[in-house]
Amino acid sequence: MNLGSFADSIGQLIEKTHLVAQIKAFDIVGLFTNPWFLVPFIALVGYLLYKQAFRDLIILGLILGVWYVSGTPYMHTLVVGDQIQISKVLPVVFGGAAVLGLIIYLLLGRSD
Repeated sequence: MNLGSFADSIGQLIEKTHLVAQIKAFDIVGLFTNPWFLVPFIALVGYLLYKQAFRDLIILGLILGVWYVSGTPYMHTLVVGDQIQISKVLPVVFGGAAVLGLIIYLLLGRSD
């Protein structure tokens, strides 16, 4: 199987499962009130607290923060029509670089 046919099969799978539509219709409130997500999530946070893995908790919090910020109305105004609003994109780029730098520092810069 070559790479082109593999990519085509992945594309067909995405179309068949309507993955893009599911992502667009995502409900964060519904997720955090769903016990099938909430119980394992609380168990993970509890386990990380028990193991005193504060670095991992900070990284998990950063990932959840980026996920939350990506759904705010501000993010929907970054592209108006076919034009990228540079004055709105630059703070997002610098904020993303700061978060990425912090994650890299937490993973590689410190020894536990």
